[in-house]
Amino acid sequence: MTQGDLYHLSVDDLEARVLGHWPTLAEACRFAKKCHEGQQRKNGGPYIEHPLRVALLIKETGGVSDESLACAALLHDVVEDTKLSIKDINKAVGKNIGRIVDGLTKISILSKKKDHSVQAENYRRMLLTLHNDIRVILIKIADRLHNMRTIQYLSDIKKEKIASESLYIYAPLAHRVGLFNIKDELEDLSLKSINPKIYKSIKDKFDKSQKNQEQMANRINRSRGYNFR
Repeated sequence: MTQGDLYHLSVDDLEARVLGHWPTLAEACRFAKKCHEGQQRKNGGPYIEHPLRVALLIKETGGVSDESLACAALLHDVVEDTKLSIKDINKAVGKNIGRIVDGLTKISILSKKKDHSVQAENYRRMLLTLHNDIRVILIKIADRLHNMRTIQYLSDIKKEKIASESLYIYAPLAHRVGLFNIKDELEDLSLKSINPKIYKSIKDKFDKSQKNQEQMANRINRSRGYNFR
């Protein structure tokens, strides 16, 4: 699924896609929608779009089909952004999911207390070692990717903070766990936000180089008598 596909899907469409991958998560979807009822994202859309998109990103970008992972993705912001507790999560969906959500909540709280410009490496290591369950890390990376894809709705100060974190923490983290496409996209989106002029200059040079390579390949193929049209 491309970024454009995700952007234009309605909440009902997103939920249908999630349930298409994990039919047993209907109750979790209803619970997540109830928890975030009345909440909005910075773009004015219902907040539930975000956890639904994070669940889909995990499946369709990372190729992970773990049901517990998807369920935790749907509920990853509940404790941080609502009045519910981990005990409420445990009661609703079980302690296995609760442990993942608890890990995500602790990392979110930690990130607000740390000076990332100074302690980026320590924080990145902590993300890797704080929990034995890699599912916590996968959800954090997917969560950050969606936040970066919608970064245009944030204030300039918040944009700079989130883009810097993404470039120096989350992109290397994605690389370390083998999510290379996400790593590349996080780097592109971060540079585009931090320094759009440099980003455009690099992109123009890359596009020009790619065009030149394609033209050269076509000339070589024609000289050898190949014709792919």
